[in-house]
Amino acid sequence: MKKPIILCFILLVGLYGCGKKGDEAGLNKDNPAFMLAQELSAVLPSLDPAKTFSLVVSKNFKITTVEVIQFLQTSLGNRIQELKGLDAEQLKDVVERSAIQIAERKLLLDAARDAKTVVSPQELDAALNYQYSRAGGPEAFQKALKDNGLDEEAFKENIRADLVIQNYLNVLLAREITVTDEEISAVYEQDKTASARHILYLTEGKTDSEKAEILKKTEALLVRARSGEDFAGLAKEFTEDPGSKDNGGLYENISHGDMVKPFEDAVFSVPVGEISDVVETEYGYHIIKVLSREKESRPFEEVRSEIEEKIKQDRKAGTFEKHLIDLKQQYGFDIIAL
Repeated sequence: MKKPIILCFILLVGLYGCGKKGDEAGLNKDNPAFMLAQELSAVLPSLDPAKTFSLVVSKNFKITTVEVIQFLQTSLGNRIQELKGLDAEQLKDVVERSAIQIAERKLLLDAARDAKTVVSPQELDAALNYQYSRAGGPEAFQKALKDNGLDEEAFKENIRADLVIQNYLNVLLAREITVTDEEISAVYEQDKTASARHILYLTEGKTDSEKAEILKKTEALLVRARSGEDFAGLAKEFTEDPGSKDNGGLYENISHGDMVKPFEDAVFSVPVGEISDVVETEYGYHIIKVLSREKESRPFEEVRSEIEEKIKQDRKAGTFEKHLIDLKQQYGFDIIAL
């Protein structure tokens, strides 16, 4: 199964920053965010704008419900009305995850400023011009912001803040990530792609007892598959993966990083032509038949730099997560559930 893509309101965190200084003191009754908070508090009482509830606390700052509401009002613009259609659990999830991402961004900005990270005018202009070009020009960009009820100056300031964080992380990651010739050669010798068929029984949202029953069903089907029954036919009949059902469970030319890890580990380790044991992923229980694997066909020197860059990119995510954990330990980072 391919890695999940999560789409939610808080994806805008990377584009729009935290609330302005003093947000934690409370919202003015004339502020649209105050009225929004009042409406939302009917669903989630802890969002009452007359009160202040801390969601994340560190040595340098705290993130409150007031700041999160102000952030959502600023970042979502006209889409803010969609929040009113959420139930209590959905709203709670949006608010808590937004608070954590706002707090993590503040941690990174503090660390970048401590490291005296700067952004040149040329970098800022280039980033803004990129946004303009995506929108169809400066006027179209300004109109898009206005149509969505978003503030242009706030947007520009947060582009600058994002560049500060980006430059800080680039220096950090470049210093800490090295790749040896041996590692590049080892990756070159690995299988590059694989093709496989699979059968999936979904377990998302199931209870432990329900999962136990699904596992028994999967194991029984595994016996049938290994006895020689047509795997593609079994997949068409039984798999609950809508993305591959009509193709008999087929996924072709799978590259490293395309799929969730347990699935990937199986397709690159089970001998070609054989069927895996039951593989559990976040989606459910899989039976996987490996059809083929291919190595890199291009000469080593032609792809050397490409492989090196991929290894670096793969390591950046892990290095970033470790650095974020270190910052949280350094500054203290306590999450308080609503």
